[in-house]
This record gives sequence, structure tokens and C-alpha cells, in this order.
Amino acid sequence: MTERVRLRPLIVEAAARLAEAGVASPLPDAENLAAHVLGVDRMRLALHPMVEPAEAERFGQLVDQRAARIPLQHLTGTAAMGEIDLAVGPGVFVPRPETELLFAWALAWLETLPHDHAPIVVDLCTGSGALALAIAHARPDAQVHAVEIDPDALTWARRNADDRIADGDTPITLYADDVTDPTLLTALSGRVDLLVSNPPYIPDAALLDPEVADHDPHRALFGGPDGLDVIRAMVPTIARLLRPGGGTAIEHDDTNGGGVANLLAAAGFTGIVEHPDLAGKPRFVAAINQP
Repeated sequence: MTERVRLRPLIVEAAARLAEAGVASPLPDAENLAAHVLGVDRMRLALHPMVEPAEAERFGQLVDQRAARIPLQHLTGTAAMGEIDLAVGPGVFVPRPETELLFAWALAWLETLPHDHAPIVVDLCTGSGALALAIAHARPDAQVHAVEIDPDALTWARRNADDRIADGDTPITLYADDVTDPTLLTALSGRVDLLVSNPPYIPDAALLDPEVADHDPHRALFGGPDGLDVIRAMVPTIARLLRPGGGTAIEHDDTNGGGVANLLAAAGFTGIVEHPDLAGKPRFVAAINQP
């Protein structure tokens, strides 16, 4: 009978290999891969000190792929946002932990609204549906609308939306449309309480890690020479869609938070605040549509 294998030495060895390959978070990634193979939460790995040889072999194969800089989320098939897990893979932008801060701001903003109507929320450039679906899960009373132009990303968003419906969440409304179209969502003009967006915002000349450059769709990444082309085109539409006093939050590259704030100020927005991420880098700008 083939003997079982101790897990912790495998993880330590894998983490050293991932570090040598340039992976930014080698130990967490190794632990997450082990948890994926075992079908358990990462925090419960200590309860599984031994693994079967087949599990050890599968773990090694995944470590090989991660060392080749295939994104962790492509290997596990999921990414988290708020309290939900999303299916992700080739063809869709992988949600980042930094976007959790924008999500938290959005929920806090919704709490400030009067309870005289169901809040209307719009997510532009929804990708996998991350922000829209996380908000719909946290606020089942909200009417959430999400826009995405890329057909491959929309396939993932629809899959995730169907999964959330199956789990009992309020359905969102998905649109295959261009967020730079000035006629976008005209039926919602002046009615939206909250608009969020994690658009393509990376300057064209930026150098990216292989996980991003080789695996995230470029259409979801790059926003022109200064990274602001999509945001610049969206701002007038955001102003049109939001009700007086409605709020917006837009994620951006850490080099152009001031640029986003200036665009919003020029469009008449007030209460403009630049928010940093946990590393202290500029991450998203929030503002209020002038009453």
C-alpha cells in the first residue's frame, strides 16, 4: 500500500519554488493550491497533515503551473468579492483584493440612503460581474444593472449571475453594451443612486507581471496613453445617470487618481475623495453628483 505524504513539507517546498519563480505571494499561493486540491478552506489545512499520493501529485502539477505564472485564480477557478465566490478563467479579468475597498465604500454609501425606495445601482465594465453580484448579494433590495462589452467576459458574468440566482440572490440585469456610448442606459437617466466601475485604466506603456500581461484580457486592462480614455468617456454618462445627490466610485491606476478627481470636478461633481488601498497607493475616487 502506498504511504501517505506529509503536507506541510510539500507546501514549504512549493513556496520556495514559487518564490524563485518570482511569484509575489508564494506561501499563500502554495497553501491555497493545497486547499484547492483537498477541497477545504485554507485555514483548515492544519487539520489535514497527511495527503494521499495522488493528491500530492496533483498539488505538484498545480505548483508547476503557478511557477509558470499562470494566475492562481485560473488554477482554482474562483475569485472572491465580498461574501461571494466568482467563477473566473481565461477571457475575463480576475477581480483583485484591492477592489474590496471600493465594494465596502459602496455598501456604506447605500446605508446612507433613505429607505423610501429600492436603491438602483449600476456597475460599468462589470467583467466577471464581481461588484454587481457582490452588491446584489449584500443588498437584496437593490436593483442592480451591469454593463460589459466583451463577449467572453459576458459569458463569465452570465455564468456567475446564474450561480447567484441558484443560491437565492436577487437577479441582476446584464447588458452587452459600450460604457463609452453617450446613449447608454437612457431609461435610467437621473434615477441611479449608486454607480461603481472598475474600468480599463492601465496606461498603455505600463509594464505588467506575467499573470496580468499574459492572462488578463488586454481590453479589460488598458485605458489609453494616460489610462483615462475609458473613464474620460464615462464621466458625462455617470453624471447623466445619477440622481441628484447620487454617488459614484471609480477604480483607477495608482498613477492617475488626481486625473480622475479632476475629470469629476470638471463635470460638476462634489464631495470628491481620493481613496488609497491597503498599501497606501491611490486606488479609487468617490464623488457625489451635484444636487
